[in-house]
Amino acid sequence: MRDKLRVYRRVQEYLVWQVRDRRLDWLTLTEGEYVPLQADAEGVLRSEIFPGLWLAVPALLEEDFAGVLAVLQEGLGTSDRGAFVQQFRQVQSDRFSATTIDSK
Repeated sequence: MRDKLRVYRRVQEYLVWQVRDRRLDWLTLTEGEYVPLQADAEGVLRSEIFPGLWLAVPALLEEDFAGVLAVLQEGLGTSDRGAFVQQFRQVQSDRFSATTIDSK
């Protein structure tokens, strides 16, 4: 796994699903090193990069995909995710406007 982490050094978050070990690691790039993201008391991991991206690890490992989806939908419904989407759309709009102006 260390070789893969070196290859993906610019990736800010990295998920490793070790199926045989029934384990999922969500790593985040912090000060040049990958460190494990800590789950909450219910076993939910929350992305530090993409607000609202939540993963219910126990549900995933038990193949309870309805549970995985329910937690994801809860995360996608947060105000942090809404603000992130709004900011993303604004950046895309600004880039499109700049490209349109430059091409004239």
